[in-house]
Amino acid sequence: MSYRVGIGYDIHRLVDGRKLFIGAIKIPYIQGLLGHSDADVLLHAICDALLGAVAEGDIGQHFPDTDPRYDGISSIELLKRVDSLIRKKNFLINNVDTVVIAQEPILSPFKKQMQQAIAEILNIKEDNVNIKAKTNEGVGEIGRKEAIAAYAVVTVISKEAK
Repeated sequence: MSYRVGIGYDIHRLVDGRKLFIGAIKIPYIQGLLGHSDADVLLHAICDALLGAVAEGDIGQHFPDTDPRYDGISSIELLKRVDSLIRKKNFLINNVDTVVIAQEPILSPFKKQMQQAIAEILNIKEDNVNIKAKTNEGVGEIGRKEAIAAYAVVTVISKEAK
């Protein structure tokens, strides 16, 4: 078996009039993230990490924001499509490790729900998914409560002998 690693990153601006979705969970907050889809930064970072691990580009190549088919789409659906691509290429997801950076809202009460939701979407064990939540200590656009960002690192395993 061969292992591969992928890294993903995403950031979205916080705006009024949008619901906040992070890690496939609706988070109660006064603002939401601006984006063509539902702007779930965590799922987008995971998508990019998975695509990178199997040398399939990035989320923008597969789901361009210029394509009206993806206007308002749930990021859960995007992650399911990426997972399907991973499996078609004969890879299995080994683990997902993530960091969400948000000054507000406090995300620690939602980490377990996010872990469960992501594991279910990807059909992997919960203990193969890790969610970390950090603030930006008041620094930059995240610290000023203007944006939320996420990083993801994944490992995948090839089902074919190399």
